[in-house]
Amino acid sequence: QAHLIESGGGLLQAGGSLRLSCAKSGRTFSGYTMGWFRQAPGKEREFVAEISWSDDVPIYTDSVKGRFSISRDYARDMVYLQMNSLQPEDTAVYYCAARWPTKPEYDYWGQGTQVTVSS
Repeated sequence: QAHLIESGGGLLQAGGSLRLSCAKSGRTFSGYTMGWFRQAPGKEREFVAEISWSDDVPIYTDSVKGRFSISRDYARDMVYLQMNSLQPEDTAVYYCAARWPTKPEYDYWGQGTQVTVSS
């Protein structure tokens, strides 16, 4: 069974930085587009960023542009989300996900990692 395992979440003050990691278990995700989503308390899960396998071009939601950076290590089959200038509104559970490039929906999800930003 394929698994995505997030790590790197934590509690920090506004203005700080964190790097989230997504490791793969059970299978490789070669060829897959990898994404990060988040869900804040009382809100629906929202898209944060994604990066394709083929062209490595990242896509971000507007609220994180210029602050977050998604990257992938092909050799280690890892995906990262570097988050800078964090704000209280970034507080959420962050999820790693994978989808086949020709499909719009994400098929594989991790369990999530909590990020809490205090003011």
